[in-house]
Amino acid sequence: MKLMSPPTDLHRRLECWVREHGAAVRGYLLGAVQRVDLADDLLQEVFRKAFMAGDQYQEQGQARAWLMRIADRLLIDRYRKKQIEVNVGSQAWRILEPSAAHADPEAAMLAEESRQELAQALEHLSEAQRRVLLLRFYGDLGFAEIAETTGLPLNTVLSHCRRGLAALRKNMTEESP
Repeated sequence: MKLMSPPTDLHRRLECWVREHGAAVRGYLLGAVQRVDLADDLLQEVFRKAFMAGDQYQEQGQARAWLMRIADRLLIDRYRKKQIEVNVGSQAWRILEPSAAHADPEAAMLAEESRQELAQALEHLSEAQRRVLLLRFYGDLGFAEIAETTGLPLNTVLSHCRRGLAALRKNMTEESP
């Protein structure tokens, strides 16, 4: 009978990464691929790659950025190999949206209308703007971490975010009655 070996520091670190950053990485992946099953598969691959390269990771308090970089590169590789469309659509944003239990049916209806309006406005953004906004608001990354994750200069990340938010505001006010 083979006994399991005790958990190593790497096992404990991986467990911590999954617990603390799993939801943010999954949110980013889900927003990018728009399919729950594919996002979950990619999430497993992110943590597999992190585990395999875990001994190379230098603890500097930026585990989330490191994991997001792995996720981002997985998406890019998958896009190049399979030519899948990495896009943020209305269904992905609905899944990612934190659920709010509304006691008031009118408030629930208004919240759903707002989500639909946001989804439509997001479709008008460039891929770079959607990617930065996903990492910022659903991946919960800071701008420096987004720059590190995407390999873009910090000022470019800031510009994509600023322009993306401005375009969202414009698109949402144009679509409002």
